[in-house]
Amino acid sequence: MILETNRLILRPWEESDAEECYKYAKDPLVGPICGWIPHVNVAESKRIIKNVLSVPETYALIWKETNLPIGNIALKMGTDTDLTEKEDECELGYWLGVPYWGMGIMPEAAEELLRHAFEELGMKKVWCAYYDGNEKSKRVQEKCGFQYQWTTQDVDVPLLQEKRTGHVNCLTKKEWDRRK
Repeated sequence: MILETNRLILRPWEESDAEECYKYAKDPLVGPICGWIPHVNVAESKRIIKNVLSVPETYALIWKETNLPIGNIALKMGTDTDLTEKEDECELGYWLGVPYWGMGIMPEAAEELLRHAFEELGMKKVWCAYYDGNEKSKRVQEKCGFQYQWTTQDVDVPLLQEKRTGHVNCLTKKEWDRRK
């Protein structure tokens, strides 16, 4: 599946994207706020593309100006999310390379993936969460119409071996239709 916006192409990751993935995923400002350790080399990025990012509904964000990946966006379903067990609900997750922060890119990508989730995949709810202090992720969710649901203290962040405060938001199909 390939999706498109004005500035982006959302397409499956390819192992040949490893160098560009590493370029952004090695930045300590990117992974830790999302709950994962920065990548240490291109080989690790290649392994992560192959073993983590090559699942259904996970997309490389391709910047049309360069035709290169600048981030990731995904709909996590089934056992890939702990926010829902329902088949008609999923979780939105994303990250973006620092040079592209503050340009409205992630809300643009998220809106397209939400359209896909509701209109093509038949989702009734899309969940999204962020850790305390990740104001950029919080803002993306607000811009996309997500509504606050709950806050949980001492959430395990296994890849970083720590606990954090997590905030969970949700967008329903009904709210999505109202926004259109």
